Amino acid sequence: MSKNVRKIINVSLSILLGGAILYWMYRGFDFKSMEHVLMNEMNWWWMIASLPFGVLAQMFRGWRWKQTLEPLGEKPRMSNCLNSIFLSYAASLVIPRIGEFTRCGILAKKDGVSFPKALGTVVTERAVDSLIVLVITLVVLLMQMPVFLTFFSKTGTRLDDFMGLFGMFSTMGYVVTAICGMAALISIYLVRKRLAFYNKVKATVQGIYDGVMSLRSVKNVPLFIFYSIAIWASYFIHYYLTFFCFEATAGLGLTCALVTFIVGSIAVLVPTPNGAGSWHFAVKTMMILYGVADASALFFVLIVHSLQTLLVALLGVYAWVAITLTPERKG
Repeated sequence: MSKNVRKIINVSLSILLGGAILYWMYRGFDFKSMEHVLMNEMNWWWMIASLPFGVLAQMFRGWRWKQTLEPLGEKPRMSNCLNSIFLSYAASLVIPRIGEFTRCGILAKKDGVSFPKALGTVVTERAVDSLIVLVITLVVLLMQMPVFLTFFSKTGTRLDDFMGLFGMFSTMGYVVTAICGMAALISIYLVRKRLAFYNKVKATVQGIYDGVMSLRSVKNVPLFIFYSIAIWASYFIHYYLTFFCFEATAGLGLTCALVTFIVGSIAVLVPTPNGAGSWHFAVKTMMILYGVADASALFFVLIVHSLQTLLVALLGVYAWVAITLTPERKG
């Protein structure tokens, strides 16, 4: 099977997976009422106020990336670091997880940055981000344990009877578990194939190792920590402010926002375009547990995810134009 055919199959599966979840969630949904909600019930000022934080989160990521590249002797232009981040997120809307390779390729082409080293720093970033999300998750989990137990119960999972776990699944639980299991297997397969390719070239493996180890040589560690925290703080504010756009969610409070934010962040690991479907399902389910009506929760996840995805796409278009007009560094 050729490489292009595999790419087409992977993209198609990703889109089908997201589409299947969205169809299941919105079957019978009255989309005609969307116009009324958007024009008469939604507070657009809060949505507008949230958008800069979505941009800021990506900018912090670009600033942090440049900082991790410097100990390796790589000095890309700041504008290229930022624009490559913008474009990487937009690219991942089409092909999940392709953004990591996209941004490394842009710096390699425009600034002569070593692709393997750049990829290694991306691995480092992902490890740091995962640690931050894990810490937040544990804190929120301890704070809201009853809500999470109810969530597991509603989705067909019984944590108090691990041996009989699968026997206690509801129909919904089987569907969600099957989808996530399939997504995990696909992700493992893709990672294995990519690592197998890189392991064929010693220099590439060494470059990745150097990139991962770059964190030890970061000159300004407090600044790196600030960037890392600021990324996720910006993401959260970007999300939290949208609560005030709708009457049904405006009074839910900070704790509910944290819980749904974490659940949504984990849900986007399912390889669908920008977490389409999986994010909708997870956030909507949690909101219902906090007392939001089913229809209101559906309106929230559909509108918020759509507008935030549109922002990512627009930033990607801007970045593509800017990168296209940026000359390659010579020498």
